[in-house]
Amino acid sequence: MIEEFTQFHLHPNLVQAVSEQGYTAPTPIQSGAIPLLLAGQDVLGQAQTGTGKTAAYALPLLDHLIPDQNQPQALVVVPTRELALQVAGAIAEYGRFTGVRVLAVYGGQAYGPQIGKLRRGIDIVVGTPGRLIDLMKREVLDLAGLRTVVLDEADEMLSMGFIEDIETILASTPAERQTALFSATLPAEIRRLAERYMRSPQPVTIQREQVTLDAIEQRCYLVNAGEKVAALTRLFEIEEVTSALIFVRTRAETADLANELTSRGFPAEALSGDLSQEARERTLERFRQNLVQVVVATDVAARGLDIENISHVFNFQLPDDPELYVHRIGRTGRAGKTGTAITLVTPSERRRLAHVEAFTHKKIQRAAVPTEEEIRTTREERLVRKVTVWLQRGRAVRERELAEKLIAEGYEPLAVAAAALKVARAEEKQRPIYSVSEVVEPAPRQRRAADAHPGERPHAGTGRASHEAGMVRLMLALGRQQGLNPNEVVGVIASRAEIPGRVIGKIQIQSNRAFVDVPEEVAPQVLARMRDARIRQMPMELQLA
Repeated sequence: MIEEFTQFHLHPNLVQAVSEQGYTAPTPIQSGAIPLLLAGQDVLGQAQTGTGKTAAYALPLLDHLIPDQNQPQALVVVPTRELALQVAGAIAEYGRFTGVRVLAVYGGQAYGPQIGKLRRGIDIVVGTPGRLIDLMKREVLDLAGLRTVVLDEADEMLSMGFIEDIETILASTPAERQTALFSATLPAEIRRLAERYMRSPQPVTIQREQVTLDAIEQRCYLVNAGEKVAALTRLFEIEEVTSALIFVRTRAETADLANELTSRGFPAEALSGDLSQEARERTLERFRQNLVQVVVATDVAARGLDIENISHVFNFQLPDDPELYVHRIGRTGRAGKTGTAITLVTPSERRRLAHVEAFTHKKIQRAAVPTEEEIRTTREERLVRKVTVWLQRGRAVRERELAEKLIAEGYEPLAVAAAALKVARAEEKQRPIYSVSEVVEPAPRQRRAADAHPGERPHAGTGRASHEAGMVRLMLALGRQQGLNPNEVVGVIASRAEIPGRVIGKIQIQSNRAFVDVPEEVAPQVLARMRDARIRQMPMELQLA
């Protein structure tokens, strides 16, 4: 068992950097992967975010570097620009005494600075698949000298439709390279990728640390699909929220929900891939300092987020993967504290809820959305508590003088107190109590359709309205005769529209056309970004069905 970083026999400069960051004992993934990578073997690592896997591959990369090379020696492929910046920053920090040259490349950034740095010489490139391929096509990213390739968060790249891009990148690297693949889960397609492009990979599996679910109170509320925001604001009225993280599915929803909550009297900020790294850090720092109490985020944007004292995690929608649910709620109930995880569930999401309960082996408590009377009572109780605290402190000296002045002018003491309380409650008018209606369960046949797994959805005819609530049907002018297959459709839409592939619904391929369902909230984004999109040089011509 390796208990100290010095036991790896890394270059002294690396040991110094690690030591100065306060690390002494390696994590399990580091203990398992670092010796294998230092020995030149391929590694297939299964570990979650937060287990220290970046250092597990970064330190061997840095240890293997040859000085004064004019082309990249190592490539790290990641799914998002946030992770690219995070990983590049970590590698630079670990290698700050070695003179390593690290560059993060990702979409949405000007090509000029990236190309200039590549031409001047870079040792390690960290990038997203799309931008890497663009730079390869421009013949400014030369992979011929690579000695190591790392695929980080491979399952996330699969869900975003990047597998074909990854294969293109791997096919352009030297056959004798060393390859490391890290993934939270290992679905069949990831295993096939490993079999095809890796040489006798050594498995390093770190089981997810069991989230202490006993420290987290889990509740769910059954609500109608269009009334989730109303239900959420009612819960904010009742819950003792000191800091809350709300999870939604898409980038667009982060801004929409944050704006909606703010307009209803509950200030919130969005955390998504649309933010620059500087804006992201500002938001997180305000959240850490409790200057912002509510943050709305996607799963991808929240990766690597490590903030203690989060009192509540809200699932605005349940994720498709029950593991993601566990990872989400693990943001609360940390360091011996208790936490609360609240999930809003529509009738069509009941099956996902059952999957989560089966995965966690724990029944989630059903609860009723607070009534208007309960909210008014809570408001009054909180007001009385605040007033009582100040009465007990006895430090409202100037306020007492003002009250005595009003009484001296002839006002009754009770009338003065009542008016003061009225003024104190003025801000409640900015938080109207929005109505919620009774949830009507679907009839048995409708329920079976609503509960169907995404891969088992009932067949429906074509048309603009999708057969699944919350989805929109799109049509593209390609079909079986053009050799179209579902994986291509998912890959192109996910990568061009920058949405997870898993949110794309049913795909129906006919002779000369195809239909694909996407979530209603991202349909405009998909249509806008798919203009001029092509599959194998053929225009897709995507439009509303």
